Amino acid sequence: MAETVDVTAYRAQLQAIAYRMLGSMAEAEDAVQETYLRWHRQGQAEQVAEIREPKAWLITTLTRHCIDRLRAAKAQRESYFGMWLPEPVVEEPAVEPVDRLELAETLSMAMLMMLERLSPDERAAFLLHEVFETDYRDVARILGKTEAACRQLVHRAKDRVKAGKPRFVPSRAEQEKVMEGFKRAVASGDVAGLAALFSADATLYSDGGGKALATVNPIFGAEKIARFFIGVRDKQPEGYEVVPRIVNGSLGYVIYVGARPIQANHFEFDGERITAVHIVRNPDKLQHLARG
Repeated sequence: MAETVDVTAYRAQLQAIAYRMLGSMAEAEDAVQETYLRWHRQGQAEQVAEIREPKAWLITTLTRHCIDRLRAAKAQRESYFGMWLPEPVVEEPAVEPVDRLELAETLSMAMLMMLERLSPDERAAFLLHEVFETDYRDVARILGKTEAACRQLVHRAKDRVKAGKPRFVPSRAEQEKVMEGFKRAVASGDVAGLAALFSADATLYSDGGGKALATVNPIFGAEKIARFFIGVRDKQPEGYEVVPRIVNGSLGYVIYVGARPIQANHFEFDGERITAVHIVRNPDKLQHLARG
């Protein structure tokens, strides 16, 4: 009977889908919670026993809810002050990620930013089929479209997100080597040494949301990015602490003042070089990183 199924066992997968759909951990948690509330309302209405596949029902309900949220958020994100970056997902840097490569790639800030360019239906179809390995028949059922229409959605999405995929994902050890060089160069004020760690076409993005100091436009090029990091080195508040973390699937760090997070830095790598830096300073996007 469906009512005896422990549907909370699917929370991790639902959370993974929702975060990649919405680009916000807080919104993803709200979407998952709303999905479970709808499940329990079905139970109260004695309709839950009619649901033969609870997992499929949960994913369908969640996906449609996320699509509605994306449509409602479109105007808000278009009027966002400065650059909009996804809310960072942060983990302890203990071990190599165990997710499949596709899952790790779709955590990267660059990929999530590319997904923002898709329509809600394209984003859902792409993630369900290409990342979570849902067959077209089920994608069509979830989205309420024909299989042919879903194939078209995925085809268009794949063409548009190619630029967001990392060209090469180095091992954790290789990332650590680059980040050690980064720390030494910043600490010593070595602009040339720091610039050598970035690819020539590297880009830095910064999101303050109008609530924290951040660059309004991207910074392009290795030397300009190096000068930026040296320039802000001595402008951190008193008592700050730089804590290494896994940020959206790759090595980065969070800056704290006491228990309060004030910045999360995400780095993307291509071999021995850093190709992109994403700095989140909007306090609304850092609340979940506060230390207890």
